[in-house]
Amino acid sequence: MLHPIPRIIIAALKGGSGKTMVSLGLVSVWRHMGHQVATFKKGPDFIDAGWLSFAAGRPCHNLDPFLMSEGQILRSFQQHAADTHIALIEGNRGLFDGLDIEGCCSTAELGRLTQSPVVVIVDVTMTTRTVAALIMGCQRFDPALQLAGVILNRVAGHRQETLIRNAIEQYCGIAVVGAIPKLKEDVFPERHMGLVPHQERDHAHKAIQWAGSVVERYVDLDTLWRAAHESRPIEKDPVVYEKQKSNPPISDSVRVGYIMDNAFWFYYPENLSQLKELGAELIEINAMKDAWIPDLDALYIGGGFPETQARVLADNGSFRTSLLERIKDGLPVYAECGGLIYLGEALHQGHNRFPMVNALPITFEMGQKPQGHGYTILEVNGENPYFPVGETIKGHEFHYSRPHITGSKDLSFAFEVKRGHGIDGQKDGICMQNLLATYTHIHAGGNRMWGEGFIQRARWFKDIEKKNA
Repeated sequence: MLHPIPRIIIAALKGGSGKTMVSLGLVSVWRHMGHQVATFKKGPDFIDAGWLSFAAGRPCHNLDPFLMSEGQILRSFQQHAADTHIALIEGNRGLFDGLDIEGCCSTAELGRLTQSPVVVIVDVTMTTRTVAALIMGCQRFDPALQLAGVILNRVAGHRQETLIRNAIEQYCGIAVVGAIPKLKEDVFPERHMGLVPHQERDHAHKAIQWAGSVVERYVDLDTLWRAAHESRPIEKDPVVYEKQKSNPPISDSVRVGYIMDNAFWFYYPENLSQLKELGAELIEINAMKDAWIPDLDALYIGGGFPETQARVLADNGSFRTSLLERIKDGLPVYAECGGLIYLGEALHQGHNRFPMVNALPITFEMGQKPQGHGYTILEVNGENPYFPVGETIKGHEFHYSRPHITGSKDLSFAFEVKRGHGIDGQKDGICMQNLLATYTHIHAGGNRMWGEGFIQRARWFKDIEKKNA
């Protein structure tokens, strides 16, 4: 049985109902009160997770039933919430929306696994008593779920709020713990399918404070706090998941760079932690400001939105040139999504062409619709520096870019796409020397071989460099 951790899940009946605004507001208020808040995001979403990290002042960890086993989810939850006063899990999409008719990988499934009280946010635009029927449907659809309260959002006025509140409390026997009116101010604009990343907001602190003021004014914080602290201990123990730390001696450590700036910032915390556990000294790099690549044994380029910083990236020619030279020298590089784009020849936006690193014979064009969005399953069927052939990898992709191969049609690919889109719907993972670039994001919490293969190649390269010195 796990140590009892006060916890709550913020869910909704559909996407766009206000989960993130309420979650950020709660974190802001509780933190202002002096509480340590652990935050988690259900699913692979990295933008909301970034905002939650920013609000909590500590990393938000993704709990993903598709990418992680039940044991890995419970272990991550216990490990990262154990030293806090309360844990908040933000769901995604609708409460029961999953991958199949059974609701696989839904917020409800995560709620049952973690035995967490669930608060449902409902957008009540142009409705009244029907909201009670929807909540009753949730109760009967899954009686094992612990529905702890309802927050009404976008309420038009006192009459509407009273009708809905009385109907829910009379017919469902569940408390309405908040009623947020239609707000004229919109400090959380959306782009694509989610919020604009906090890295691109000049007034991110003010946005968090605004969310806190809204929640403090319109939500019953005391009732939510009590519900979280009435959480029952989690009865199901996590499956034993040995980290198998290598604890390498200092002389065996490797210098692994990772680009962290306004263009590249999406890294699962577990990915960076795993590299450190395996002996990496992590070196933070800024592709927008640094003049050149420092001395490294390997480089990890994560995801982000390089298209929003394309001109700045293109203007930093000295950095791009130094990176290209290091790649030609055999530097191990692992790149995901935004990193893949950066390693290509150029990024096209409308009539503008922005030169990138030019390590791969491929250009990218930004589209208006998602080219790849959702979970991926890849089979390793090509020789590559990091993964054994025959393995199956689970990940996710989210990109609006369209790749156009400009060079040889005999490019080497590491992955066959079983689910998802990848480069062309069939292949992903372009390989060239010690470089592997893919659209798929991998979560190290459910995929240890990624880090082991990456660090092994870094040590190999370090040894080669020593012999050649």
